[in-house]
Amino acid sequence: MPPTVIPRFLLAALVLTVSASCSGSQGQAASCGEPGQWLVAAALGVATESPVALMERMAAQQVVLLGESHDSAEDHRWQLHVLAQLHSRRPAMAIGFEMFPRRVQPVLDQWVAGSLAEQDFLERAEWDKVWGFDPRDYLPLLHYARMNRIPMLALNVERSLPEAVGKLGWDAVPETQKEGIGRPAAPSAAYLKMLRDVFDHHPAKNRGEDTFPRFVESQTVWDRAMAQPVAAHLGKQPAALVVAILGAGHVRHGHGVSHQLKDLGVARVGTLLTWNQAEACAGITPGLADAVYVVRAPAANPPRLGIAMEPHRDGAGAGIRLADITPGSVAAQAGLRVGDVIVTVAGQPAKIAGLRAVVQRLPAGAWLPLKVKRGNEEIEIVARFPAAP
Repeated sequence: MPPTVIPRFLLAALVLTVSASCSGSQGQAASCGEPGQWLVAAALGVATESPVALMERMAAQQVVLLGESHDSAEDHRWQLHVLAQLHSRRPAMAIGFEMFPRRVQPVLDQWVAGSLAEQDFLERAEWDKVWGFDPRDYLPLLHYARMNRIPMLALNVERSLPEAVGKLGWDAVPETQKEGIGRPAAPSAAYLKMLRDVFDHHPAKNRGEDTFPRFVESQTVWDRAMAQPVAAHLGKQPAALVVAILGAGHVRHGHGVSHQLKDLGVARVGTLLTWNQAEACAGITPGLADAVYVVRAPAANPPRLGIAMEPHRDGAGAGIRLADITPGSVAAQAGLRVGDVIVTVAGQPAKIAGLRAVVQRLPAGAWLPLKVKRGNEEIEIVARFPAAP
């Protein structure tokens, strides 16, 4: 699901939420597979696939899309292992990242070349402003690219472009703002239906039927924006394999980035996702992905609030604005909301790096007091972290 400077639209959040809730409701009675299995939708149900056979099949593609839940540490561990297996078969590789707008491409190049320290890279890539999810989850992927000198591609655009399309429509947005993005391919009927379902879940936010076509355009522009750098790289390096790290909403059922890639002439696109073992196998429908990998999040993950953050400053001072909150997370259970501004953390002025450091040091079962500005009101909230299992 896409974060801060990268557009935070309904699709990324809702596609994942609706999908999880549907399969979750089915999954109360039975779980699906065992952690470490690759599953595919077969004619008579769900079947396993050999990891070797699957990796050989994916290595024969031009592009492999690895969908993720941005705040899932387990998803990022899975991505690293898949990446390593594909790289061993196709050393001529590039890795595309949704996490970076294309204006920071020079910073990615310097990182891969080994000329930036880790903290320098995160600062110059404006990680906290542009993405805001925990960098600990992504750093192993970034270090793998650097260690093996694999080119990294910045796939995203500024938030202002899809937002402008959503407000004005594609034709009314100035060419100078389009960052070289071409008109996206029209969505398939199935994608249009899914977008319609997403749109109808938030009628007040979308404000009227006349906004639906612009909503569709904003989503397809976002997909197109991430497909174009991949296609451009393959135009220069036709023998390469591009592996893209991006939100699962852009991968499911081939509606998003895959659809735009094929319109750009990239025919061989593989799609892989994770699947929570607690969810029912009935959710793995034909066309969801080429295969899904069964995961179960370990109980020993480091503590985390479950938020995406961006810096905030107004006349009243600085703080941390909450750009996204994971359903069911510590933050959600504490009553934090998207748009809240954290003013202090344990009595100290709130800064992104400081909050992250405090959370990482917290023992299991700790309570973290926060002062939060919500509209014109300041409230005290206590985030309670779970006790050790």
